[in-house]
Amino acid sequence: MNIQSIIKEMKTIARSKKQNEKMREDRNKLIREGAVKLFASKGFFATTITDIAKEVSMAQGLIYHYYKSKDDIYLDVISRALDMMNEAVQGLRQSDQPAEEKIKAAIIELFKTIKTSDRFNHTVKIITNARNSTAIPEPVKQILDEKRDIPYHVLAEIFEQGQRDGRIVEGDPYELSIVFWTFINGLAIYKSTRETDAPFPEPAILFSTFLKNSQILDSL
Repeated sequence: MNIQSIIKEMKTIARSKKQNEKMREDRNKLIREGAVKLFASKGFFATTITDIAKEVSMAQGLIYHYYKSKDDIYLDVISRALDMMNEAVQGLRQSDQPAEEKIKAAIIELFKTIKTSDRFNHTVKIITNARNSTAIPEPVKQILDEKRDIPYHVLAEIFEQGQRDGRIVEGDPYELSIVFWTFINGLAIYKSTRETDAPFPEPAILFSTFLKNSQILDSL
């Protein structure tokens, strides 16, 4: 075999490997998205692998090719969701914006996401249910313990900075963060259990809760 043939074969192998990885990523995503709908509507314990296979129009045996068990799917759904949220708040923390603008940006983006993303709302519901359950798989408990409070701590830091700048209302920064995330989580659950045309608040309601002398209408 000459050098050109070897190079061509190596490229073919590399391309096939990349295609296989892309297929695996796509199917993992499809399984997760189907599982999110079911975990949110039926709950973790009532959902079966058979249910998930039907939801995504995939053979049950093929599901097991990508995930060892329903527990693994549940863990992946929750872990990825927490990672995405934590990555977003860490990006907010590292932004050069003043604390007041960070809070405004977070409120606007989260309200927009809740209004438009069923997947986000379902995932919030799943994580909330997991937090309130004493019978979830141990790895899920560990992930929740490790990752769930990071957004609370990050927002508390931003609130504290804003208080030093004189732009955020007074109060314990962590308690303000609790109020913030309790509102956001509750709003996501509200949206996930209502019809599309159900009443929905404007971001201004949180602007006026956390920001001093905010030009609310100009910020929307």
